[in-house]
Amino acid sequence: MRHFSKINTASVTVLILNSWVVANAAKRSTSDPVTTQAEGAPVLWREPVDIASRNLYYGPGGATHVPSGSFTFEQEDMNGSNPKFDVADQDSVEWRVKLGEEARPEVVASRLIWAVGYFANEDYFMPVLHVQNMLRLKRGQNLVSPDGTVHNVRLKRHLKGHKKIGMWSWADNPFTNTRELYGLRVLMAVINNWDLKDSNNSIYQTRGDHPEQQYVVSDLGSSFGSAGLNWFEKGNLEDYSRSKLIAKRSPEFIDFNVPSAPRVNVFINVAETVRRLKLCWLGHHIPVADVRWIASLLAQLSPEQIRDAFRAANYSPGQVETYSRVLEQRIAALGQL
Repeated sequence: MRHFSKINTASVTVLILNSWVVANAAKRSTSDPVTTQAEGAPVLWREPVDIASRNLYYGPGGATHVPSGSFTFEQEDMNGSNPKFDVADQDSVEWRVKLGEEARPEVVASRLIWAVGYFANEDYFMPVLHVQNMLRLKRGQNLVSPDGTVHNVRLKRHLKGHKKIGMWSWADNPFTNTRELYGLRVLMAVINNWDLKDSNNSIYQTRGDHPEQQYVVSDLGSSFGSAGLNWFEKGNLEDYSRSKLIAKRSPEFIDFNVPSAPRVNVFINVAETVRRLKLCWLGHHIPVADVRWIASLLAQLSPEQIRDAFRAANYSPGQVETYSRVLEQRIAALGQL
């Protein structure tokens, strides 16, 4: 009974906080989004004329950029919540290695958003990676074997002439009230990416004859699990299968259930609960016309393409099939709105 009362108290607290957050959610971010001089136009989405033929097994990097050969440790990256470090391959190409439970869902998510025209990192999943001159990590050392072997990791390719120049805010950016931004918010709900804090968004500067600033959701690792923050697990198939996509609808607008309020195990951390509740607005008040637009793009993906995206992350055949069916059901539900 005492445990039940604690949960009820926490739930009431969250409801009160949620009321306050809804009224203050869309305030402008206080962070400076761009840290250096930008060149060219800002771009969020580019029309994909070849959705049905895009290879979701290899993703935006294609088969030619699949990581292979030897890798040498360079440095540990202390940003974010997951352990990461940089390596260079035998051709001096640099890669960022992410360890832990976000590796698989991030690989899948990068392929799906790229397939419908959004920019995405060149991510690849490697079941086994051998790293030479591996140094001791401050985070994730328990995931590294004495010989420098790590398992089930994501490798992100660093592209030449493609430099990160800052971050962008969901509430304040050049694409506010466009169908492309609304479509991206719908995509985040479809894949259950609840970790939509601004620090997970990057602006990449490309140079050359046609320079531009590419706006990217650069951290997609909290996808394909629960609809809100859960400290105990990410990328959980049961959570994804059981979660509710649509919270409320009207003739003109749709409210999605992602991102939702954090799980009960987060309530004790009031500051984190408030931060997460401030993100809930991102799934709300999406114009039906824009939902239908992104649904029409997703509907062009074949069942085989969708399964290839999950195969690329080395999920088991059973997981591939279940994840794919849930995703297909969500896409179909959008198309019926």
